[in-house]
Amino acid sequence: MTSLDGKVILVTGATDGLGRALSAELARDGATVLVHGRDTQRIADTVAEIGGTVRSYQADLSDLAQVSAMADQVLANEPRLDVLVNNAGIGTDVPGGEARQESADGYELRFAVNYLAGFALTERLLPLLESSAPSRIVNVSSLGQQAIDFDDVMLTRGYSGARAYCQSKLAQILYTIDLAERLDGTGVTVNALHPATYMPTKIVHAPISPVAEGIEATRHLVADGDVGTGRFYNGLRLGHPDAQAADPKARRELRDLSARLTGVTRP
Repeated sequence: MTSLDGKVILVTGATDGLGRALSAELARDGATVLVHGRDTQRIADTVAEIGGTVRSYQADLSDLAQVSAMADQVLANEPRLDVLVNNAGIGTDVPGGEARQESADGYELRFAVNYLAGFALTERLLPLLESSAPSRIVNVSSLGQQAIDFDDVMLTRGYSGARAYCQSKLAQILYTIDLAERLDGTGVTVNALHPATYMPTKIVHAPISPVAEGIEATRHLVADGDVGTGRFYNGLRLGHPDAQAADPKARRELRDLSARLTGVTRP
């Protein structure tokens, strides 16, 4: 087991499911864990349960202003950041059932929370990750993927929660590959993964895989040897994302769209 002594690791969505269990394991292994959550009481309960060296940050990821404020706080408070785990997300019908919903910024909710929030947070924290190199970014995605319709990214036509979820998860993978190319030579690696199938979390109705399986796969990208960069893993093995992930034009289009929607740009 790789020692994490001295490592500072930020886990979004750390008050439930995979994020909470992963945070506890990382703390037990010696890491300083930065716990992110949306609800004050759940954050307090998680910090108390985990023990060890833990600091907390609060933000509702459906509101980009709160994502920006959280990034400001991390940059002001943390002298280093070794790993960023973009784990927070919402499922196909939790919350709100199958009805189309929008974020505080007027964007389709699943695209906003599952993808845009992680994009904005990562871009804002890149200077800290670069100054802490060698460092890592881990994007918790899914095997559930669907090509992005750039003519209707917000799914104003033909909406379904499953389509919205799968599109947002593929967006994470396109971003992973694009960002890995941009970060070449900086010492910052970025990978995405499908941690496990239907773990028992609040967004899953019929669990299949134990949370322990997802912890093992995610920790592999957080801490283990040469996992490469710009890759998509299915559990512990290299996976094969939707064909759109291999399209450089689609990746550029997503990058430009994300910068416009979030107002966050970097060279």
